[in-house]
Amino acid sequence: MSYNSIGAYAAQTAANAASAASSSSNSNSAGSANSSLALTQNDFLQLLVTQMQNQDPTQPTNPSQFVNEFSALSEVSGISSMSNSMSALSNSMSSAQILSGTNLIGHTVIASGNSGSLTAGGSITGAVNVPAGTTALTVQVTDASGQLVKTFSVPPQTGVTPFTWDGTTNSGGTAPAGTYNFNISADTNGTQSSLTPELAYQVNSVTLDPSTNSLTLNTNGGSLPLSAVSQVM
Repeated sequence: MSYNSIGAYAAQTAANAASAASSSSNSNSAGSANSSLALTQNDFLQLLVTQMQNQDPTQPTNPSQFVNEFSALSEVSGISSMSNSMSALSNSMSSAQILSGTNLIGHTVIASGNSGSLTAGGSITGAVNVPAGTTALTVQVTDASGQLVKTFSVPPQTGVTPFTWDGTTNSGGTAPAGTYNFNISADTNGTQSSLTPELAYQVNSVTLDPSTNSLTLNTNGGSLPLSAVSQVM
């Protein structure tokens, strides 16, 4: 018996195996039958030797066909190995990400945001990136209902300018604990513009999204993506 290619031999072998499986006991599951028909590298080498032993001497198989078929099998095997390696790398990155995140618990971070949490008798610190030519910088603090609580000026400096709200109100009293919003306006070369503040947040815990490996910081001011953090204190 001769075969012109390993593919033909494999097809005939699969057909014979399928015929034998259909007449065997019903106790054999489909999963085990499919597993027994899977072509591995060892199976390929056995087929290669069998084909060479049974080929027609007057019409030997082209050696380049062996190379092409083996290359195809090696490519599939390589893709499978690469997939396993990528999976292991992904798991390693997840572990490193969550480990890095746990190191932030208990720390204060500076991140983009206009909402901060005031504790009783406490204060809220932050910073803002000030453009060149700014001559005046005004911070407005409003409560959760949008009522104006405090307005104060900050001496501007080009670049990052820090500020602190000490929790006092425009009337001279002390604001109760709660969530407050910050709006910052700048007078730059005679033009009024709104700037995005960065506030200080206390990291209480972290959450890792397994589908994206992105880390979220759970703070006293709400949830923040790690990418929003500009400074760790």
